[in-house]
Amino acid sequence: MIATDTLLADLESGASRAAWPDPGAADGWHVDTELRSAIVARFARPDVVDSSAGDVFRFRDRAALPPRSDVPDGVRVVPGGTVIRAGAHLSPGVVVMPPAYVNIGAWIGPDAMVDSHVLVGSCAQIGARVHLGAGTQIGGVLEPPGARPVIVEDDAFVGGLCGLFDGVLIGARAVVAAGVILTGTGVVHDLIADRVLRGTPEAPLRVPPGAVVVPAVHRATGAFAVEHGVALASAAIVKMRDGRTDGRVALEMALR
Repeated sequence: MIATDTLLADLESGASRAAWPDPGAADGWHVDTELRSAIVARFARPDVVDSSAGDVFRFRDRAALPPRSDVPDGVRVVPGGTVIRAGAHLSPGVVVMPPAYVNIGAWIGPDAMVDSHVLVGSCAQIGARVHLGAGTQIGGVLEPPGARPVIVEDDAFVGGLCGLFDGVLIGARAVVAAGVILTGTGVVHDLIADRVLRGTPEAPLRVPPGAVVVPAVHRATGAFAVEHGVALASAAIVKMRDGRTDGRVALEMALR
């Protein structure tokens, strides 16, 4: 059983994680369903409390879901309206630009960059040296309830205004171009391997390691759609990450 009195502290320290790498698992990750359920249960507690940050910001929220009261050593949280909930883990070297929101159960790996206006949802797993571009949304396990958290593996680069939802998994060193929306039950057309990658509720979409994913469209089916030239938003893998790609995302380290 999960010890609820130490749950937040264990999550913050990294002693507990909602999911972690597991080479023996089908998709390389193990999800702690008991821990995830304990986190979700905290949202159902009805008692609320008032709190504040200085003389300007006033809050009223669930008593079981307070903001973190500290910034761990080696982490930068730049002033400007960021809120990090208790139970979120920030590894050394993490930089959080304002404003951003990091929810309970999120795990952010060493030297990751969380840019302005980013949401890191509940239980999301963000790997080492990942860049989450400005305005990116990382879904949680509440809306809708998900079997697997969103996972972004080490050294991946996620461009601005992206959306990753419903347990989608972004492989190590993958690059997701600005504006791409991916869901766990979505489709990605792999133009390199001539295949279609599809996710299901039981096996959410997985972007291969090193893949470069860009926005795309595909033709809608049906006579009416064909007559009117309707196309639907999609995503496509157009190449694998190479030296040129590395050069375009190298600005990350200069900003540190």
